[in-house]
Amino acid sequence: MAQHHPPAQQQPHPGQTRGMVPRPRDEMRDYTGSGLLEDKRALIAGGDSGIGRAVAAAFAKEGADVAVAYLSEDEDARHTASLVEAAGRRSLLLPGDLAEEDRCTEVVRRTVAEFGGLDVLVAHHAVQAPVEDFADLSTEQLRRTFEVNVFSVFWLLRAAIPVMPDGGSVIVTGSINGLRGNSSLIDYAASKAAVMNLAHSLAQHYMKRGIRINCVAPGPVWTPLIPATLPEEKVEGFGRQAPMERAADPDEVAPSYVFFASGRLSSYYSGQVLTPVGGEIQVG
Repeated sequence: MAQHHPPAQQQPHPGQTRGMVPRPRDEMRDYTGSGLLEDKRALIAGGDSGIGRAVAAAFAKEGADVAVAYLSEDEDARHTASLVEAAGRRSLLLPGDLAEEDRCTEVVRRTVAEFGGLDVLVAHHAVQAPVEDFADLSTEQLRRTFEVNVFSVFWLLRAAIPVMPDGGSVIVTGSINGLRGNSSLIDYAASKAAVMNLAHSLAQHYMKRGIRINCVAPGPVWTPLIPATLPEEKVEGFGRQAPMERAADPDEVAPSYVFFASGRLSSYYSGQVLTPVGGEIQVG
């Protein structure tokens, strides 16, 4: 895989794919499905761009209908929907702020109403904002980070799992930062540790129903979140710190979600974490 080290750049939050240099590979163009998710119904929170887009495209190529919940990135979301439909599957776009409990309930309700059920839930959405000094981390930022990254995951899973069939799959996006912390993304790292622990707990809670709940904890991935949340000097060369000396493209991470979504591939996995982190060795 060719290395790409992005130049310094920034975008307004929440960011969009158009304008990123280089453009990420996030459409699964060279991916061929094999019916692993035939006629499954999936909801991807944070599916408009980046990893979420690549997951949506891969799920559709594997035979799933895909609902995409997102904040306000309409252009990116429409493009993701077009990838799903190009694979011959149904799409559903669900804009709105998942930091609101009622919105989490509503996106689940609408997915079930449109598709007739829900088999796979991916809780991928998140926000992050670095701070130079812990003392500068405001209560407002802390609250927003946990409302989006933690509370909304509770609310989504609480609404979705009761309506999922036995044998369904839930995939929570964690982060390498949730496993080892981050000196500047302090509240983000803490929030990711929280949702990963939530997934471990719920995997045990729902074991008797056969609902598998797992995590994907990526390392550096080149997505719109990066230029929209990090200062230019940290965007420049983003991912160079990984042992592979580059960030991943979303297309490289999406197959981890296919693995966990497919009972054919991961029927004996629950409460587990896949860590596509570019060669960094994880212990424990």
